[in-house]
Amino acid sequence: MATNSHWTVVFEDKRIINHTMKGTDGVSSVAYDIDDDDFWNQSKWDNVWAIQYKDDDHDYNDTVEYRDDTPHATWTDADLGNFRTQFVDKWDSAHLAKLQNDWDNNNGDTYDEEGNLTHTETESEKITRIGARPTAYSSY
Repeated sequence: MATNSHWTVVFEDKRIINHTMKGTDGVSSVAYDIDDDDFWNQSKWDNVWAIQYKDDDHDYNDTVEYRDDTPHATWTDADLGNFRTQFVDKWDSAHLAKLQNDWDNNNGDTYDEEGNLTHTETESEKITRIGARPTAYSSY
């Protein structure tokens, strides 16, 4: 297995993990389970167990791990296509959806002591308080 990878892909879980950023819970990686059977069921993934991807200029840092006795390979030697467009773009899309959901659910409504709503925050007040709703995200 590659060491200090920036990305891990776990096929059994349909999970893509970005190890280059901290999550809100302080964990040093952020993972998303990607629900896209058309993607995961491509025949080129049939024998792939996991991928460790360093995303640097040293291909030997990348490892494609197989389900059977096939020797592990570097990403380049496995010849499975472009890592970024296949995995990073999916992770970025999932992360953008989370950021948008977090923004949508971060309301500055105020309530009185009995729990009654006294003020509903307007969109412009919300933008002033936390910034505009995210419309794009890129890991690069």
